[in-house]
Amino acid sequence: MTVVAEPKNGGGGGGLKREMGLMSAINVIISVMIGSGIFVSPTAALRYSGSVGFCLVVWTVCGGISLLGALCFAELGTVVPRSGAEYAYLIEAFKKSHSFWGPLPSFICAWVYVMILRPAEIAVIILTFAEYSILPFRHLLGLEYMSAEDLHLLIKLIGILGLGIITYINLSSVKLYVTINNVFGFCKVFACLVVIFGGVYQLAIGNTQNLAGGFEGTTTSPGHIALAFYNGLWAYDGWSSVTTITEEIKNPEVNIPRSIMIAVPIITGLYVFMNLAYMTVLSMGEMIASEAVGIDFGDRALGSFSFLIPLGVALATFGCALSIQFGVTRLCYVASQEDQMLEPLSYIHVRRATPAPAVAMQGALALAFILVGNIEMLIEFASFLIWFFYGAAVVALLALRRNQPNVHRPYKVPLIVPYITLAVSVFLSVVPVISDPSPKYLFAVAFILSGVLVYTPFVYYKVRPRWINKLTFLIQVLFEVVPSSSKLD
Repeated sequence: MTVVAEPKNGGGGGGLKREMGLMSAINVIISVMIGSGIFVSPTAALRYSGSVGFCLVVWTVCGGISLLGALCFAELGTVVPRSGAEYAYLIEAFKKSHSFWGPLPSFICAWVYVMILRPAEIAVIILTFAEYSILPFRHLLGLEYMSAEDLHLLIKLIGILGLGIITYINLSSVKLYVTINNVFGFCKVFACLVVIFGGVYQLAIGNTQNLAGGFEGTTTSPGHIALAFYNGLWAYDGWSSVTTITEEIKNPEVNIPRSIMIAVPIITGLYVFMNLAYMTVLSMGEMIASEAVGIDFGDRALGSFSFLIPLGVALATFGCALSIQFGVTRLCYVASQEDQMLEPLSYIHVRRATPAPAVAMQGALALAFILVGNIEMLIEFASFLIWFFYGAAVVALLALRRNQPNVHRPYKVPLIVPYITLAVSVFLSVVPVISDPSPKYLFAVAFILSGVLVYTPFVYYKVRPRWINKLTFLIQVLFEVVPSSSKLD
């Protein structure tokens, strides 16, 4: 039984609103794809490539491969017009195939993303924001005189404050999120262009010695080549983010493919030329040994404007955390509509049209991960599953083409594209296990099994504890939320 509170002021219950146009969709992709990695640690591809020339080839090809994967999601987003990305596609393709096994893949996808992977990512990203947001003021704040313990506490407190801000933004309204995300998107692209033009200036004054080697030293090891592409492809992760919020995109059958075709090539160009700039100013050895490539680049190439790099990292990470939280709450919303998560997670605020309980839950989970600390290893345990779910979504695309051949497809990729993406997905799921066969990956298996233990009684058999109705009513009163129109139907 659903307890329904009366909407105030004539609002409520209408579901998510389409308030995001093409530019906003582009900025969502940019916000999630450009985090701290390209500023702080873009060196793994260089280390395994063995040469400047081959490294640039790797970054370029990885951008192209990411575009192919994103185009698969563009087709899926126009065929399955629901938020949730991989989750929604797995539900549509397999839910009716078997009463138990059919809905299970989608539940495991939601279980991993909602309960551990996305909130843990948000925690790490917002702590990176906190660390780099104070770097421009390190002398003013006297950070060099603080003990390591006090500095760690300061970063954690700033991180919690940052988490509170992004949670408030996502609770308040989609329009506020769009406005802030657009501003941060433009700012982080500007920060990337600062690095690029810094490198262009160095080339213009004849600083080419670090590039003179070209392809000299290029690795011939198949294992190292695989690891170079593996690390390059991970840097492009986030291209599916716009399909997580499909129900809030205006004219999605047009704007989703267009946003992908615009954003991913832009980011590919930024990444390639940023790496070229880094390699112009820093030698291969210096880049590989650097703990923060962007900071070292700024100190050497930007002079008194070097503060722009940590500022750029802070802007990039804040916008990235904001958009990841925005997206994962929509996954909560859709999973709840499918009765695979607590029902109130699909409830909408009566005036603000935001899934307030889902946002609050994600904020609380991220806060827990910040307080626990040392969660980077936790993300490593589960992050290889991201490309596993990407591959599962591509299988869903192929299944939908076979089972629903007559469905209108506003956008359709050539058949070779899904197979290439599927091969890449298998590659990225297997390489980390083969290259580092650690027992840590058993954690991911254990977490999946724990999901099955939750799925069996509460989703498949629909066991409903007696206290659920009281919790639902409490959430409705506390957050001023009501069921969305689809739930009422």
